[in-house]
Amino acid sequence: MAFDLLESGDADLVALHHGARTITRGELRLASQRAASLLHELGVRRGDAVAVWLPDGGVWLQLLFAAAQLGVLMVPISTRFKLQEARHVIDTAKARVLIVPQRFLDFDYTGAGREMQANGAGLQHVVEVSQFDGFEWNAYEPYPGWEGRDTDLLCTFTTSGTTGRPKLAVHTAGGIARHACNVGRINDMHMRDVALCALPLYGVLGFVQAIAALASGASCVLLPVFKAEAAAALIEQYRVTHFFGSDAMLDMVLHAGDFSLATWRRGAFAEYAGLGQRVIEKAWSMWGVRLTGLYGMSECFAMTALRDPAGDSHQRGLPGGSPVSPEILFRVVDPVTGAVLPDRQHGELQLSGYNIMAGYLNNPAATTQAFTADGWFRTGDLAYADGGAFCYLARIRDSLRLRGYLVDPVEIETFLTQHPGVESAQVVGVHLDGEGDVAVAFVCHSNTPATEPELLAYCKQGIAGFKVPRRILPVDSFPQQEGPNGVKILKNVLREMAAQSLGLAQTLSATREINHEAS
Repeated sequence: MAFDLLESGDADLVALHHGARTITRGELRLASQRAASLLHELGVRRGDAVAVWLPDGGVWLQLLFAAAQLGVLMVPISTRFKLQEARHVIDTAKARVLIVPQRFLDFDYTGAGREMQANGAGLQHVVEVSQFDGFEWNAYEPYPGWEGRDTDLLCTFTTSGTTGRPKLAVHTAGGIARHACNVGRINDMHMRDVALCALPLYGVLGFVQAIAALASGASCVLLPVFKAEAAAALIEQYRVTHFFGSDAMLDMVLHAGDFSLATWRRGAFAEYAGLGQRVIEKAWSMWGVRLTGLYGMSECFAMTALRDPAGDSHQRGLPGGSPVSPEILFRVVDPVTGAVLPDRQHGELQLSGYNIMAGYLNNPAATTQAFTADGWFRTGDLAYADGGAFCYLARIRDSLRLRGYLVDPVEIETFLTQHPGVESAQVVGVHLDGEGDVAVAFVCHSNTPATEPELLAYCKQGIAGFKVPRRILPVDSFPQQEGPNGVKILKNVLREMAAQSLGLAQTLSATREINHEAS
């Protein structure tokens, strides 16, 4: 399966909308061939790595297709990264070329690139881009021929790095192309549909939805800096049919103001902020959109699995789902013995298929640890199987072992939010010597707040004793961080807060640490 997703279809079909610019598939293809000529002139050859530190735009995609044409690895860097973070990615990838914007977000990308070039042995060229919404290098002749192969390493995605420095999960051209086609098919994407791409392309969810749209003959509306009102206005202006993101992002768009979202037909979300059921109900009641949960990570692509949009609101909101292709297999195993578990029993989710990364770039030790002896990818996620689908529960390191019982913190969180005094809740664990894990809850109060003794009494009356939190602490908001796929609640910060509430100097790990990360 060739990655050249622009080769088929009408060259006059719109590929991208960015600001006032409209770009056709034919224009994107020609621009990519010109970018391939630039890279070749700089000495880039098959197997080399090119780092792209750019905002979303025509140039970003121009370089992706140029890399595919040459058999070159593209290494995207988050535009939110600063010098040391970007240096780590470039050094890990051993990139020979870095492409940067002259101006974006009041940060001197060019200066940072020049400093890395001066101090690093491998980086040979820093190429400045004057504008990123259109195309660059128009004076170059198109590069002749197609040298790329399905087995070429084409693109990396940075892992979250919550227990160490981020790793680069690398995927092949063939795997990306196959997944793009499958995601487009499962989401009913067709020629002349329109996808709002409001997540950054350097993140796996933003990347997958954009490439799936192009593979389906649909167009992408790019929004490099997300603002809810701007997103809602673009949905109305371009008659957007597909929109994917985090639960918080979709919630903000649904509450953005007096905009028509009537053309929005399909969407799915990763639930990071506990707003899944709210966005499902709001999208259905206002616009008749049947939103679903999704599952994915850097190592296995976003939208590896999706919930059935025909299900009821509760089923559609469950994280996980059925794989988007029969080529993607899953199993749930006992984290200690490795034995495959029957349906409904909790264990580690493991995956196999074309969607799995080729490995962590230039990190063979981490790659070896990420796979079982029989070749399955260890997700590090707690889940259970349910027929042909699976349900994601938590990261294994976020699950709790309370008096010998493995407990999903979401179960306690859900129970707490049923109390009229609680708007939202997060539960983490702290390990106490001689006692084991204990649960600590953090709650955002509703308009009728409840005291800690009241909430503890409520828990003692309604859930098993071993699940009752040791403390239930009020907070104005949960610590959060904006990542490439949306806003995530920082469980590690909550663990520190929980440890301090119990009089500990530092957080002691509540769960088994694993040696690979999900994004």
